[in-house]
Amino acid sequence: MDFGFVKSGVFIPKTNICAPIKNAKNIINAITEANEKGIELLSFPELSLTGVNLNDLYFNNGLLDESLCALNEIVIATKNIKMLVVVGMPFKKDNLVYNTAVVINDGKILAVVPETNPSSISLKNKYFANFNGENEVIEILGKKVVFGTNLIFNEKTNQNFTTSISFGVKVDNLTNSNISVNLSSEPEWVGKEEYIKTCLSAFSKSNNSAVLFANAGSGETGTDLVYSGRSYIYENGKLLSENIPFNFGLIQTEIDIDYLSYKKSKAERIANKQEVVYFSANRNEQSLERKYSKTPFVPQDENEKSKRADLILDIQAEGLKNRFIRSYSKTLVMGLSGGLDSTLALLVCHRAIKKLNISTKSITAITMPCFGTTSRTLDNSITLAKALGVTLKKIDISKSVTRHLKDIKHQQGALDIAFENAQARERTQILMDVANMEGGLVVGTGDLSEVALGWSTYNGDHMSMFAVNSSLPKTLIREVVNQYAVKSRGKLKAVLLDILGTPVSPELLPPDKDTIAQKTEDIVGPYDLHDFFLYHFISRGASPKKLKYIAYHTFNGLYSKETIDKWLKKFFTRFITQQFKRSCSPEGIKTGSISLSPRGEFNMPADTLTEMWLKDL
Repeated sequence: MDFGFVKSGVFIPKTNICAPIKNAKNIINAITEANEKGIELLSFPELSLTGVNLNDLYFNNGLLDESLCALNEIVIATKNIKMLVVVGMPFKKDNLVYNTAVVINDGKILAVVPETNPSSISLKNKYFANFNGENEVIEILGKKVVFGTNLIFNEKTNQNFTTSISFGVKVDNLTNSNISVNLSSEPEWVGKEEYIKTCLSAFSKSNNSAVLFANAGSGETGTDLVYSGRSYIYENGKLLSENIPFNFGLIQTEIDIDYLSYKKSKAERIANKQEVVYFSANRNEQSLERKYSKTPFVPQDENEKSKRADLILDIQAEGLKNRFIRSYSKTLVMGLSGGLDSTLALLVCHRAIKKLNISTKSITAITMPCFGTTSRTLDNSITLAKALGVTLKKIDISKSVTRHLKDIKHQQGALDIAFENAQARERTQILMDVANMEGGLVVGTGDLSEVALGWSTYNGDHMSMFAVNSSLPKTLIREVVNQYAVKSRGKLKAVLLDILGTPVSPELLPPDKDTIAQKTEDIVGPYDLHDFFLYHFISRGASPKKLKYIAYHTFNGLYSKETIDKWLKKFFTRFITQQFKRSCSPEGIKTGSISLSPRGEFNMPADTLTEMWLKDL
C-alpha cells in the first residue's frame, strides 16, 4: 500500500485438536480471504497447525511428520501470493521439540523462529525446549532456511516495512523492527483482557512499534482451560483493531510504518544487530480503511474529555503559580478580548490564584477596545471578569493608536497590516507598562495553532512574560472552555457559552454594523483542518503528500479536495516562513505531547525554504 501503510491482519481459525491437515485447509482458506482483501502481513496464533495443550503428543513422530505435510500444503498454496504469512507449529530439531513460528512468503519458507523461555502456562516449558542459541541454517521440506530468533524480516521495496517474531504477551527482546508479530495461546479468565492490553500497549509504546497479537481461539478449549481468541493490533500504544472474544475470523487494519520509523528515528536508541531476511509484498495502492479522528488533539470519549480538560487546567495553573511565586510577582496582568484564548488564560489565572489562597482581585484583566471591537466581545469580557471576581480595567486605545499612526505618517483610511499591528502592539505596551506599575506578570494568551501559523503580531500579542496556552491548539482550547462551561452556573455559564459561539477574530478591522467582519478562519483557514495538519506533521512525521491523502480520507464529505489543497498549502507556507517568531517566543507551559518551543522541543532554521514542501503537494 502506498503512503507507508501496511495492511495487516490476524486470523483466528477454527482449530481442530491434533489434526494438522484439516487445520492447514482452514489456514489456506484464511490466506485466500486475506489476499482478496489486500492483506500484506498475516499472522495465525501459536501452534495453529496442531492445536495447543497436546502435551506428550508433541513428541510423537506421527504428529510431527503430519505437521510438516500440512505445512507443505500451506507453502504450495502461497505461491504467487505477495504476503508475509506467520504460522505456528511444533518442530523437531536435534532431538528437541520447539514451539515455532514458520514465516512463509510467495511459496517459500523464509525462516523457522523458535520460542525462547516457554512459559509455564499450559505447561509449555515441560514439553518445548528453550532456544537460546545463534542463528543457523537447517533443512525443512527439502529446502535450506534459517533457524533462530535474531531475525528481522524486511520487505524488498520498503526499508520501513520490517517485522520480527515473538511469543506470548511477553516480548523476547526489543528490536529495531517496526512491527512485532506475537503468537500466543493465552487462556481466558477474569482480568486477562486488561492484563494483555496493558502489556501490549506498553510494549508498542516503549518500542515505538506495532504489535500483531494472534491468540488461540475457542476451538482450543478443553480440559482445564478456556480460550477466547482475544487478539489485538496496536500501534505505538494505541489499539487499532481487536476481535470479539469467542469468535473466529479476520481482524485487520492499516499500520503506518512511516510513522513508526519516524518515532524510532527520534528515539535515538541503539538497535540490536539482527540478520535480515527479505520478502516481497503487494505494495500496490489501495483504498484506506483506517479511521482517523478529525480532532486528534481532543479525546473522543465524553468522560475522558472532562478529565482531560480538568488536568490541562491544573497543569497550566500549577506552572503559572510557580512562576508567580519565583518571580516575586504581586499580580497577574492579561488582556481580555472576549475571545476563546483570553478566556482560557483568565480561567487559568483564576485557578492559579486559588491555589495560592490569595484574592482573585490580584488578577488584573484589561480590556482594550479599539477600531474593530464589537459590543458583543466587549460585553462578554466585562461579564466574564465580573463573574470571576477579578480586577477589571477598561482602556480605550483608539486615540493613542490614531496618534501613533499620524506620527508615522500612515495613510489615513488605509486598512493595511500596519493599521492592524499598531493596535496589537499598543495593547502589549499597555500590558507591559501596567505590569511594571503593579509589580505584575504579563500572562500570554496565544495558542499552539496560532504559534504554528505565525498568526500573531511580532512584538505585539506574540510577546508576554509567560504564555499559558502556547502548547494548546485551538480545537482543544475550545473543548476545555466548553467543559468548564458545562460545570458552571448562572452568568459565568451563560457568558462562556456565548464566547464559544463567537467567531474567532483578532478584531483589528472595523466591524460591519457592530458584527465581526474580520474572521480568522476566512483568512488562514479552518482550525480543525490546521490542527489536523499540525498533529500529523509534528507528531507523526507525515509528508505533505501523505497529509493530503489522509486529510482527503478523513474529511471526505466535510471539505472538498480543492478546499483541503488550498489550506494545506497555506499551512506549509505559514508554518515554514513563520519560524522566526517561534525562535524568540516567550516561555510557556507544555500540556500535551506537542510543543513548538525552541527550548528543547520542535525547532528548525528560520531560513528554511518552502519549495520542497509545496512541491511535494
